[in-house]
Formats: sequence, C-alpha cells, structure tokens
Amino acid sequence: MRTYIGGHQAVSVDDFAELALGTPVELWLGVEGETDEERAAREDAGRDILADHPDMPDDLIRIAAGVVEMHPELFDIVPLVRPTRRRTPRRGVAA
Repeated sequence: MRTYIGGHQAVSVDDFAELALGTPVELWLGVEGETDEERAAREDAGRDILADHPDMPDDLIRIAAGVVEMHPELFDIVPLVRPTRRRTPRRGVAA
C-alpha cells in the first residue's frame, strides 16, 4: 500500500512524519553529535515555527494518534495482562 501526502509518496516512517509535519523530523528531535550552537539554532527555528503556527501541537497529536491507530505494528504495541494476585493463607501464630 502506498501512502501519499500532498502529492508526495511517503516511503519510510521518517518520510511520512516529515511530509505530515511539513518540516524535517531532525528539527524537533535533533541529531546525534550536534554542537551547542547547532542545537540553539534548531530550537530557535522550532520556536519560530510554533509561533507562526500555534495550532501545530494539536495537529501533531492528532496525526500521531491516527498513525498509532492505523499502524500499531510500527510501535510494537502489546496489551499487558495484569497478573491475578493469589492470597496464600497464613499458617501459625504470630509471636
């Protein structure tokens, strides 16, 4: 199944996220080994984008929830079963 966003094909999860966000994922998550100066510039750019698009966080949450719902296998979601607690009768007399 092919996924297209705005006429562009999303080949990988990163492509999907970048096309859905309209910005590279690295802008929000950073890259390994970035300098303090690069990090500050990246954070400034992120703040500018959020200032220009105040509804973006809400839109991102909706997108993320939709992806999780449509493709739970991407996140290895496994329902956890709560173990039943067995009570063992105490024997003997307390001292």
